[in-house]
Amino acid sequence: MSSTAADAGTAAGLLRLGNQFCDAKALLTAVRLDLFGALQHGPASTEELRQRLGLHGRGLSDFLGLLAALGLLCRDADGRFRNAEGADRCLVPGRPGCVAGFLTGADVNLYPVYGRLTDAVRTGKPQADGDFTGMLDDPEALGGFVRMMDGLTQGLGGELSAVLEGIEYHSVLDAGGCRGHLLGQLLADHDGLTGQVFDLPQMEPFFHAYMAELGLSGRTSFHPGDFFRDPLPQADVIVLGHILHDWDAAQRQELLDKAYRAVSPGGTVLVYDRMLGRRADDTENLVASLNMLLVTEGGGEYSAEDVTEQARRAGFSSVTDRPLADFDTLVICRKG
Repeated sequence: MSSTAADAGTAAGLLRLGNQFCDAKALLTAVRLDLFGALQHGPASTEELRQRLGLHGRGLSDFLGLLAALGLLCRDADGRFRNAEGADRCLVPGRPGCVAGFLTGADVNLYPVYGRLTDAVRTGKPQADGDFTGMLDDPEALGGFVRMMDGLTQGLGGELSAVLEGIEYHSVLDAGGCRGHLLGQLLADHDGLTGQVFDLPQMEPFFHAYMAELGLSGRTSFHPGDFFRDPLPQADVIVLGHILHDWDAAQRQELLDKAYRAVSPGGTVLVYDRMLGRRADDTENLVASLNMLLVTEGGGEYSAEDVTEQARRAGFSSVTDRPLADFDTLVICRKG
């Protein structure tokens, strides 16, 4: 939720703003408990929810009341609770458009480190316990990360396909594409298209399982590797989505140079991130940039102008940008 001048202009408004982390944690807790899944088939009383979710009961009425006040639940005249429309659509696991996986990842990976934001701003150093490589050896943690990444790409395939309308292409590579959630969306729109994901070797089992689930194993392949040690596989379209913000400016340039070499002549590289300076309200994207401060060594959000300059330096002959989804900006880089 964005703050406004009115929110910050009074003591009451400042107190409310300072306590919004409580609202966020209530939502994240409800997702972790699968409360919205428990209500997907209809209303339930406080006691019924206590039993279904295996809860103690103390504080539960207040917890449900807060979720109702936040617009996540509705309370019927008989006191029973049901999912509000948005929660029912976006927070019930398994439904198209569900973002519960991302919120679970945020609860596990981001919420704890925000308690160390003071140290991060003072030192410029990440505050997460361990680094990403440590998580790679923990299948449960890695599975949570995979589901978090799925939440970030939900519904983007159709928008990217529309951007590529009228362009002839036969192969697409999602660099850092995790288990292929975005790739699956792109292939669903194009019967003759083949797809590849380039990512760390630990992602490969998740990729093959997901492609088999989608019935796309025959049209896809996984390339294990490291961005900074290995070349990218060749493709007509290369996607760098929520990738460049993990790195500093010099590393972003290196990745764009690699993408330029890998994309076919006449091909297209699509870069999207929560870029700064393209929207009237940058609150969400500034928060995303602080996320990178907290969990990476040099990452952060950047402007479309920054990446445009770097793409031209890499050799791309045409670079344009446009809004993508709610908060992202898409930069379209074409190789002459």
